[in-house]
Amino acid sequence: MCGICGELRLDDQPPDPDALERMLEALRQRGPDHGGCFTEGPIAFGHRRLSIIDLSERAHQPMQDAESGLSLVFNGVIYNYRELRRELAACGYRFFSEGDTEVILKAYHAWGRDCLHHLDGMFAFAIWDSRRQRLFLARDRFGMKPLYLTRDARRLRFASTLPALLTGGGVSGELDPVGLQFQFTLHGSVPAPHTVFAQVKKLPPASWLEIEANGATREERYWRLEARRPTAPTPEPDEAGYLSLIRERLQAAVQSHLLAADVPVGVLLSGGLDSSLLVALLAEQGQRDIPTFSIGFTDQPEESGNEFQYSDQVARHFATRHHRYLMRDDEMLDKLPNAIAAMSEPMFSQDNVAFYLLAREVKKEVKAVLSGQGADEVFGGYYWYPQMAATAENLPLLERFAPYYFDRSYAEYLDMLTPEWRAKTREDQVSAFIAARLEEPGADSFIDSVLRLDAATLIVDDPVKRVDNMTMAFGLEARVPFLDKSLVEAAMTLPPALRLREGGKFPLKHIARGLLPDAVIDRPKGYFPTPALKYLRGGFLDFIHAVLTAPACRERGLYNPAYVKKLLAEPLSHFTPLQGNKLWHLAALEYWLQTVRPGRY
Repeated sequence: MCGICGELRLDDQPPDPDALERMLEALRQRGPDHGGCFTEGPIAFGHRRLSIIDLSERAHQPMQDAESGLSLVFNGVIYNYRELRRELAACGYRFFSEGDTEVILKAYHAWGRDCLHHLDGMFAFAIWDSRRQRLFLARDRFGMKPLYLTRDARRLRFASTLPALLTGGGVSGELDPVGLQFQFTLHGSVPAPHTVFAQVKKLPPASWLEIEANGATREERYWRLEARRPTAPTPEPDEAGYLSLIRERLQAAVQSHLLAADVPVGVLLSGGLDSSLLVALLAEQGQRDIPTFSIGFTDQPEESGNEFQYSDQVARHFATRHHRYLMRDDEMLDKLPNAIAAMSEPMFSQDNVAFYLLAREVKKEVKAVLSGQGADEVFGGYYWYPQMAATAENLPLLERFAPYYFDRSYAEYLDMLTPEWRAKTREDQVSAFIAARLEEPGADSFIDSVLRLDAATLIVDDPVKRVDNMTMAFGLEARVPFLDKSLVEAAMTLPPALRLREGGKFPLKHIARGLLPDAVIDRPKGYFPTPALKYLRGGFLDFIHAVLTAPACRERGLYNPAYVKKLLAEPLSHFTPLQGNKLWHLAALEYWLQTVRPGRY
């Protein structure tokens, strides 16, 4: 797990070394173990390394392969690198390192763009082909590793975080009306290629981008997720067959995510079914003394601030090396600005601060952890899926989806904006985007479409981005077995009724039965509770009031003062359908913008 950046000049000028150095410095926390640069003609690469596989200097980056004329910077992990290495060695390739980075170089030389179909992992990487004078950028299937881009007539730059890209300079602070509409409708998810900035884009998940030194460009999506039952000549499994398939794929995913590491790997143990099941499967595979980590916060009158009663049971049951952290509200409030500053893009989920504070403590013990993120989206664990399934089948798909998922109607979104910004927002882009995705072929039913949309698109810029940003703020690698490609593809063949049985995630509950205490399996669905950011009062409300009445916020002219005043007058009354506090949403974006301050370089 690392941070990457680079610049390709398109105007016959050399890359800017100062810009590269600034981007590298901004990425230091993602890779505290080593930093390196590579420059050749129109290209410059920068890399910050977090050493997880092959801890030797031979695996440092940028990595050059003299035989092929290829150079690489890579962020992520390839779980099947050992198998690929053996396959490539059988084809005559020689290796000078022991890790996964060199495997990507050799795979690209052997198979070109098709190497992406061979890679099983989470990744964002850039390869420079000196012989063809060509830059190749790629991102993993579920967008677990980020890749931000900015381009003008003179150059293209890329980086693992948006703030790092801004430090390179030449990017204005102009906001993107489409990106903002996504931000406030899909609780912080801004699907690629958009961001909240007009001049910054994201390479979409499961995509590659190829750029010649003369600027000629080609982009393509290399993988698409389907949600369909098997068709002839492949017979559809019975229920037992489906459940056996999921167990087999999940066991394989947990094993691959554990073994692709030369350092100890822990588990972020929330106390929920998903992370608890990861611990159980590790123990089943013979792992002992597993490092586990839980965090809790101060209770609020409306909601408990921790799930220790469940995480403690799991830790005792498997005799893990457990670490429990209880954060006071004053400590969380003190670190709130740091957590927002660590976001590569503004995020609204209250879980972000919990992940940030937990990662700070976990990094003192281990360098890599497994996380249960993704299980709810893949296996139908959220309460709104059954509600959507129960809606009238004759309604348009968007009408069955939006009331349960959109944070604001389009009319309320316009009411939130000043007249100037309303004028820039000419149509409901989010509804058009979601409707098109729900209606794409390759899904057998409405709920199949919804679960595919969540797993392949919306999850990328909410829980997946949260896990990457908040852990990498401390140089901690978080791995997500529930988003293993083979597991997700298998899950998408399940009949929705099987996934939604018993309130959702029935296949995981079935696997867990007999491995975990029943109290953990049958408990109500929980979340990473940070209730102080949901029920705003005291110092948290003071912080938000200061952000939204600051001169920078007024000068930006984005929010309608009457709308802000209404929310501030009743901070405990304005929630989204998914129970996010709308006042927190406004403050989180505004404070993030005040922190990154684009255009200052």
